[in-house]
Amino acid sequence: MAKSLFSLDREQPQVMAVLNVTPDSFSDGGSWFSADKPDLDLCRRRAEQMLAEGATLIDVGGESTRPGAKPVSVAEEMDRVLPVVEALSGMDAVISVDTSSPAVMKEAAALGAGLLNDVRALQRTGALAQAAELDTPICLMHMQGDPQTMQNNPRYQDVMDNVAEFFDQRLAACDEAGIARQRLLLDPGFGFGKTLAHNCRLLKQLAQFQHFGLPVLVGMSRKSMISGILPGKPVDERMPASITLAAIAVQNGAWIIRAHDVAATVDAVSTAAYLMREEHD
Repeated sequence: MAKSLFSLDREQPQVMAVLNVTPDSFSDGGSWFSADKPDLDLCRRRAEQMLAEGATLIDVGGESTRPGAKPVSVAEEMDRVLPVVEALSGMDAVISVDTSSPAVMKEAAALGAGLLNDVRALQRTGALAQAAELDTPICLMHMQGDPQTMQNNPRYQDVMDNVAEFFDQRLAACDEAGIARQRLLLDPGFGFGKTLAHNCRLLKQLAQFQHFGLPVLVGMSRKSMISGILPGKPVDERMPASITLAAIAVQNGAWIIRAHDVAATVDAVSTAAYLMREEHD
């Protein structure tokens, strides 16, 4: 059976491997498709490779949330995601499902998903009520706007304060719905309605979110913020910068790092965690 999220070592940062079963995700869209549907053999082999490289979570997504991405129907998302979750459910890993759809949450949890990773923080109609009926841990992510519009001149009075206020509001909504706080994780949403300056400040001050007393998940792997730091750097050449950002996030308190380049990220995360422990002889 797939692992429970909180069976993982809370003192050791973890790497979440990305497995997008979409035709249009910005990095690996279409990579695990055959005849316009997920190729389950390819997905299993890729998952096995990522686990061998040191990932402890696999994040399966069936709806692209890249800037400008178009939404998919719930039926299409289920057709993409659920067969993959079922195919991976026997692996020694936490299977995460990147979804905002209540119906997908319900069915994925029934198939053994160990984490629901919601970029909309349970704001879709019915999502709070559905999550309250489940025992599965949930990650609440901050996003300004929606994937279609989120990068159209995003603005904040103060990005740290505004993201923290959003978390306060969503945690209160979860509490009112009967969702136990210990089931929740937080993700500040790098690249989701943020400029490069917003992203950099969130990363440098990530430790401020520790006051919520909840695990923090971050995803910066191969994102466009890197092309802002390294102008013109194409997606397939962003691995060194991605692992640098991952190491900084660990030093600033992140527990889970979502990544495409698993082996390199595991090495970076392990090195950062090692240096953060008590002095070594």
